[in-house]
Amino acid sequence: MKNRRLNTKEICLFGILSALMFISKIVMEALPNIHLLGMLTVTYTIVFRKKALIPIYVYVLLNGMFAGFNAWWVPYLYIWTLLWGATMLLPKNMPKAVACVVYPVICALHGLFFGVLYAPVQALMFDFTLEQALAWIAAGFTFDMIHMIGNLAVGLLIYPASEALKRLTKSI
Repeated sequence: MKNRRLNTKEICLFGILSALMFISKIVMEALPNIHLLGMLTVTYTIVFRKKALIPIYVYVLLNGMFAGFNAWWVPYLYIWTLLWGATMLLPKNMPKAVACVVYPVICALHGLFFGVLYAPVQALMFDFTLEQALAWIAAGFTFDMIHMIGNLAVGLLIYPASEALKRLTKSI
């Protein structure tokens, strides 16, 4: 899967991976800010590198199509790319012991700063002053803490999931 062009198997696989992201979000919606999206984003990035943007953005598009393209959706256009980019900056071949710590921490930090990452678009769309934007971030801090803890917990699955996905893609 190192070619720049997508082959038929990649198109099918990325469709399934996108659907997995979308379905996992729907199944876990009852839990506030606890989901598999960060874990799946990091996992896909580890395995597919640049091509991971395909299932990530198909998920974003699916999310907008089913939940509505509204103000909440606009930050999704960049918020998952930031997690993808942070993962891309990590060394490709980290030792297992390091990877098992670093990946969940990156995922957890993304959850912790989710509200901060969301704030610029909210501020622009709703004409917030700096004080209002900071108040918006502060009001969501409890949810960001929950998001961080949830991302840390599911982030522990990143290393085993990425190893399994690597093995799966080699067999395709």
